[in-house]
Amino acid sequence: MPRRRSSILMNKLSKKRHLRNFKIKKELKKKIKELQVLVASKNTQEAQKALKEVFSKLDKAAKKRIIHPATADRRKSRLNKKVMKTT
Repeated sequence: MPRRRSSILMNKLSKKRHLRNFKIKKELKKKIKELQVLVASKNTQEAQKALKEVFSKLDKAAKKRIIHPATADRRKSRLNKKVMKTT
């Protein structure tokens, strides 16, 4: 347990950031799984809409540095390939 006031505050801030980042990552994973289900069921129109949402979530997470921008680009590319394969 930290003793200094600054350490206590940084610990509290770190926990707060962790919760925020975890929430964003969890939502992102949920949207990606929804997209994969749509792709598996070959529902192309819904998959296109879901893909747009996933792209937005990935870009926002990368902008906030929750995930690395290159990781976001790679995931977008792979998901787009899967969706285009079904059409």
